[in-house]
Amino acid sequence: MPAPDPLQNLGVTLTPRGGHLRVASATATGIELRVYDAADPATPVHTTALKKAAGGVWGVVCRELAPGALYSLHADGEASPRTPFDPERPLLDPYARGIVPAPDGSWRGVVVEGGFDWGQAHRPGIPLDKTVIYEAHVKGLTKLHPDVPEELRGTYAGLAHEATIGYLQDLGVTSIELLPIHHHVSEDRLLKMGLTNYWGYNTLGFFAPHPGYASAAAQAEGPAAVLRELQGMVKLLHEAGLEVILDVVYNHTAEEGPGGPTSSLRGLDNPTYYRVQDDGSYIDVTGCGNTVDASNPVAQRLILDSLRYWADVVKVDGFRFDLMATLGRDERVEFQRDHPLLRAILDDPSLAGLKLIAEPWDVGMGGWQVGNFPTGYSEWNDGYRDRMRNFWLRDVADARAAGGVPSEGIGSLARRLAGSNHVFAVERGPLASINFITAHDGFTAYDLVSYDQKHNLGNGEANRDGTDDNKSFNHGHEGPSDDPVVLADRRRAIRNLMGTLLLSAGVAMIVAGDEAGRTQRGNNNAYCIDSELTWVNWQRKDWQLELLEVTRTLLRLRRESPALRPVRYGRWGETTPSATQMDWYNKDGVAMSEADWDSPAERTLQYLAASTPEIEDFDRILLVVHGLETEVTVTLPEHAGVTGYTLLWDSTHDDITGLAGDFVPGQDLTLGPTSMLLFRAEGTAGDEP
Repeated sequence: MPAPDPLQNLGVTLTPRGGHLRVASATATGIELRVYDAADPATPVHTTALKKAAGGVWGVVCRELAPGALYSLHADGEASPRTPFDPERPLLDPYARGIVPAPDGSWRGVVVEGGFDWGQAHRPGIPLDKTVIYEAHVKGLTKLHPDVPEELRGTYAGLAHEATIGYLQDLGVTSIELLPIHHHVSEDRLLKMGLTNYWGYNTLGFFAPHPGYASAAAQAEGPAAVLRELQGMVKLLHEAGLEVILDVVYNHTAEEGPGGPTSSLRGLDNPTYYRVQDDGSYIDVTGCGNTVDASNPVAQRLILDSLRYWADVVKVDGFRFDLMATLGRDERVEFQRDHPLLRAILDDPSLAGLKLIAEPWDVGMGGWQVGNFPTGYSEWNDGYRDRMRNFWLRDVADARAAGGVPSEGIGSLARRLAGSNHVFAVERGPLASINFITAHDGFTAYDLVSYDQKHNLGNGEANRDGTDDNKSFNHGHEGPSDDPVVLADRRRAIRNLMGTLLLSAGVAMIVAGDEAGRTQRGNNNAYCIDSELTWVNWQRKDWQLELLEVTRTLLRLRRESPALRPVRYGRWGETTPSATQMDWYNKDGVAMSEADWDSPAERTLQYLAASTPEIEDFDRILLVVHGLETEVTVTLPEHAGVTGYTLLWDSTHDDITGLAGDFVPGQDLTLGPTSMLLFRAEGTAGDEP
């Protein structure tokens, strides 16, 4: 028989004899447990020492560790810059499932049972090719929603309210990806400026849900009620057919650098959990002060156990891993695609079938790893984001400045449109790419087309924070404008960006509010702004409602057309199931030449895509892309089996009702400036490829 795993069952396990607490620390010489009454987190009612066992794991069974009990740990050992032990400092159990503050500014863990009646609710299990991710902030999504009861706005329950769920269903997204909901805190420097870490990428505990997103009633009742409200949210979303993906931050913690607040890992076993040097300084590849050492089995286990908890107890549908390159760094701090932790996440039974999304970079040496994660992960594709922004915005701005001709042709856009097969291996396919134009970090879609420069003075750093490389274009005026030409150009640009995103191969991600022109008034790093600037505004003008309808239409067309969402890359000369057979034509309706791909003066292509049926029926579309600010005449291509083209969408219009809709191969058609058109290519079943 294999030897028992000493790292099993860390944290508090409830038994008939009381709570069994197990804590890992290889460097401590003693650990003490202090238990507090729920009504008084300052004065311990019971104190006991933990005993050290195999594998550097300390344990004790304590009858006072019952549901609702508050507790802290106190670790002793050699006090040095590398091991800053202080036996009087209260520390959080890294596995604490609830966290509450103490009067002195320290924290207490709370014993929480996770039982919940899930009824008939189950994970929707939406296939990746049909997945459209909606990135949202729990508070920001509903804080201003007029149809959500005021006491539930900005909460887990508000997100699960029928008004919110109905909106998401009507929009047509499938999966809501929530910015961090692990219990997080704001950095001291932000608090001193009167600001807050609104996004939540500053984790205090990997198992406790953030209480600030619970209703006031649940917060008053305590951590168990907060967990129940969160579980109830997931249950209702699942019953509505919507998935819940969590943005998780395992690369660093809220303890920051050596001078930061010591609340848990640093005080328990600094050199095990963090990449720390002999002088106490950290090897920091996250830019946040510390780096969790994912090459250490104890840190790996903490991350895996946290993921299992959220999968098994909260029933979430997947995870987006912040700065995941950090989790793939070995003992030499070098990224390894076969890293034990990356492999263990893929192989864990509790995580089987869940969506696993990597942010495939960090800020350390060799930190950009797009395309290098193992099969089973999807990755944020920043190359897609940058090329689409350049094509529709910067190239157009440059062309205006240069007298009409941009600096780049259409070839690189086509590669991204077809699934970025130059980035991701054949065995991974197009669904390895998470396509996005915007994310929480950066300009909103409306600000992309309205600002050339960031406007971050409200962040308290004299406009120094946030990227200067936005690849944005204000269309002739910085910020708000009443010029009808500027406004028309901006709105068409948003439609082109949204159309490109939702008509590209890969998995699409929309940021909450972009579907209706949300603005942050040019702030491209609003992580510290918790106000109406960052909350979704549900009071919408006519043009915003028109954009919302455009987004709904594009989502419906994507849903209806398997040719737009291939599962696999096609191979030349072969018929690959659930791939897309692609044919590329220039504006004259003939096959693209090398000059057509590369010429900045020829930024028009016609993309004929036919599905290769495996599960769904045969489908064929024609997408026409024109990237110059002049009209162009295109000749619709003649192709075997295609008998006609039916117009489905035109980015030059908010509504195509009343436009001519039926065309034939070889027919000439005039396209407006910087535009996209989508057609269904008509044919008979016998004409399938």
